[in-house]
Order: sequence, then C-alpha cells, then structure tokens
Amino acid sequence: MSAATVHPPVAQPRPAGAPADGASGEPRTSASSGTHVAPEPRPLGTLDRPTLSFEFFPPRNPQAAPRLWETVRQLESLHPDFVSVTYGASGKTRETSRAFVSRLLRETSLSPIAHLTCVGTSRDEITTIVEEFLDEGVRSFLALRGDPPAGQTDWQAHPEGLETASELVGLLRDIESRRCGASPAQAVRARVRPLSVAVAAFPRGNAATGGTRAQDVASLLAKQEAGADFAITQVFYDAEAYLGLVAEARDAGVVIPIIPGIIPLTDPARLLRTQELTGVPVPRDLLDALGAADDPLTQHRIGTRAGVDLVKGILDGGAPGVHVYTYNKHEAALDLLEGAQLDGKAR
Repeated sequence: MSAATVHPPVAQPRPAGAPADGASGEPRTSASSGTHVAPEPRPLGTLDRPTLSFEFFPPRNPQAAPRLWETVRQLESLHPDFVSVTYGASGKTRETSRAFVSRLLRETSLSPIAHLTCVGTSRDEITTIVEEFLDEGVRSFLALRGDPPAGQTDWQAHPEGLETASELVGLLRDIESRRCGASPAQAVRARVRPLSVAVAAFPRGNAATGGTRAQDVASLLAKQEAGADFAITQVFYDAEAYLGLVAEARDAGVVIPIIPGIIPLTDPARLLRTQELTGVPVPRDLLDALGAADDPLTQHRIGTRAGVDLVKGILDGGAPGVHVYTYNKHEAALDLLEGAQLDGKAR
C-alpha cells in the first residue's frame, strides 16, 4: 500500500486567525503606564495537538460511492489536517482520482493530498497530470515511486519516465517554479498557498524492493534534498519500528516531519491482505488473539485496544500525529481515535 509539508499546516501549524493583541510576539505595551507587560500565555490546545489525517482511495464503481462519501462525512467531522487520495498503478484510476479530489475541494472542508507515481508514465505525461491537479486547485502531492502493476514482478521505469520518488519531487518543484515564472498572478497565489510535497518512509525498510531501513533512510534524505516537506510511513505494528526509523533518520540528517501511517487492527482478513500487498508481516500474537475471539464485537474490541496501544506508544515517543489508512471505512477508524483520545471530544 502507499504510504505522507510542510508548507501546509502539518509541519508548521498556524492558528486559523491572527491573535488579537501582541501578534508579533513583542512584549505588550501598557498605554497608561508606558511600561512593558509580558504577553498573556497563549493556549496551546489547537497548536500542539497531534496532527490527524486519513487515506482514501477513489470509488472502484458507482455502487461504492455512497458508502465512501458517508465515510468522508463521518471523518470530516473530526477536522483532520489533511486527507490523501491514492492513485492506481500506471494511472489506472487517474480520472476517478482526479474527480474525487475535485469533489473533496468543492464540497468539503478537507485539504486533499493527491498521490502521484512514476509507474508506466513518461515525464511529459506526469507533467500533464500534475498540471491538471494544479488547475483543479490541488496544492499538495504525495510523490511515490509506486509498485509494479498487477502481474508484473519487477519494477521498470518508463523509457522516458522517472526512476525514483526523489526525481518526482524534483519534477513537482520544477513545474511549480515554471508556472510561477510564467505568471505573476500564479506566483502570488503560490506565496499564499505554497506547494506541499510529501513522500513515503518505511519503518522496516521497503519490503517490496528488498531494501533495508538504512537504505530507506538514505532514500528519505535524497527526497528531502529534492524538496520534500514531510514523510508518511508505511504500516507497522510496533512502536519501536517507527521510533527507530525516526532516530536513524535524524542521525542521518533528515529533519522533515515523519508521520506514522496506522491501519486499524480489527479485521484479520484486511491485515493479511495488507501483509500480502506490503510485505510487512502482521504479528502472530495479534492474529491469534483476533482469531480466538468468540464474536465479532469481542474481536473488534481486541483489535481496537491493540491499535490504541500502538498509537499511544508512538505519540508518547514524539510522533507529530497519525495518518490512518481507512480502506474507505470509518467505523474502526473512529473507534481507534476515540480510544486514543484523538477524536477531539471532551472526556
């Protein structure tokens, strides 16, 4: 599965409105005495809360659309910082992904990040796709090398395409620079809404390529140098996998935020399918516990508890937030976030 600013609010959260007084951070001046008075402490609740984001994929058929939009509305109520929208191998969901992202922009308060891959696409074709998204108003992308199409075991670059995610990051920056250079109006708009580029990270190394964590850290550093703003990790099942990646990345000079990608742990069939897609093994004890449950409700509770423990472990270790792979379903995601007290509700 795909793993992502920041110029948007993820990496550098900003308040929605300017502070009423002392906005510059200078000491407040008393008009009556002329003496300087220390500014009042600013509440940190909205600034230091963990970031929250979700991944969706476009509906595979018209019948799936109503359920997807019910999920969108349910999760929109949590006011996530952003949502990401997947993009199939070889661009097979190009039109549906673009239509879905466009509708998110028009009909919701959500900030979508559009996935992009290098698979089976020339540099010129990728440029056209990016231009289409930018013209729709998209200002954030998740740049991925991408997995081989179904039935193809080895990854092969298009003869006129890109070979790495870092090259895709560089292309996005080049496209934005060219657009700003060609239009003063576009340059102004880009200052107001800077282009944001996210990338993937792999806590245990990229199993799809046989890569190690050290190799992924080197790749992550290259993506940062190409202009990436933040990273979103592939799934993992223990806090140490994520925390170890962050520690190793920081030692190597990676400074961009690394957001952990989390899958709800309630559905053993979904977990096994994810293992098949990503090569990341699901812990045997988790599968055994879910399989031993007497009924679906007990199974759901066991999986939710395991997910809550994982989320709390990574947040306690310093994670900036969580990115939830929803599989276009909201129930398990909502229960996970409620248990981890990330749903914004008073306790």
